[in-house]
Amino acid sequence: MVKIGDVEIGEFPLLLAPMEDVSDPPFRALCKAQGCDMMYTEFISVEGLIRDATKSVQKLDIYEEERPIGIQIFGANLDSMERAAEIVEEAQPEVLDINFGCPVKKVTCKGAGAGILQDIPKMVRLTEAIIKRTKLPVTVKTRLGWDDKTQYIEEVAERLQDIGIKGLAIHGRTRKQMYKGEADWTKIGNIKNNPRIHIPIFGNGDIDSPQKAKTYRERYGVDGIMIGRASIGYPWIFREIKHYFATGEILDPPTIRERVAACKQHLQHSLDWKGIKLGVLEMRRHYSNYFRGYPGIKAFRQILVTEHDPAVLFSTLDEIESIYAEQGAMVTN
Repeated sequence: MVKIGDVEIGEFPLLLAPMEDVSDPPFRALCKAQGCDMMYTEFISVEGLIRDATKSVQKLDIYEEERPIGIQIFGANLDSMERAAEIVEEAQPEVLDINFGCPVKKVTCKGAGAGILQDIPKMVRLTEAIIKRTKLPVTVKTRLGWDDKTQYIEEVAERLQDIGIKGLAIHGRTRKQMYKGEADWTKIGNIKNNPRIHIPIFGNGDIDSPQKAKTYRERYGVDGIMIGRASIGYPWIFREIKHYFATGEILDPPTIRERVAACKQHLQHSLDWKGIKLGVLEMRRHYSNYFRGYPGIKAFRQILVTEHDPAVLFSTLDEIESIYAEQGAMVTN
């Protein structure tokens, strides 16, 4: 059984990566229903938290059915990080996670996210301060390094473990790579096979099929896999991987009825949680993936990503189900 501190998360847990404007409660509910073992919130700015910014505070929302769950924070100022850790603890997640991996310029230019990979001693100091400030188990998500010349992740893993983190998720790219090229899990495997390492090591990057999940599990020996982009609009990736692990069989893809039902649930929960305006706008990034590969879907998708009236969106989804179910249409990719 894999544990983060005293928190049990399964024999080989599948984790939902923290993704900005994606891994919110409406989306997490779908992933949990499809077998995700451990989820993280969107990353939360510590500066926003300590200033009581509405958007940052709302991201603290967690629901009982989501547990176990981690709240992820990012920042670069020691005092702000410590104060934010106290706020997170009050929200009562199972885990507090620190983001040292976000590659976006507006984050890294402030020395936060992957920006801190240019100053490993500061990364260690900030992490140690948070560990001392909170009773929650602290985990870290990071990358291999800032660029090809600074891939110090094997040393970083030992140093972070030595100061008390309870788990480490590693994206197999440098910050300079952003999301380009193929993720390299070699160093992730080296860390897991390091006899000094005893905390769980989770691999992240490019897992988009059950077959690849199994191959990487066996090749690199990680304790679990964190899935990000492959789950957007496709929460079924979790059940498909688990089924393949258990049986060696590939599940049939979700039917059009399943896709529409999930999409409607997602939309309704988004409206309930964010309000109509934001709920409608932030769903738009998901529609393409829910219906990817269906012939002739473009015309419907155009409505879904431009319409503001929820009633029209729901009726469009009903129309998609009616037409494609009647045709018996199958995904083409």
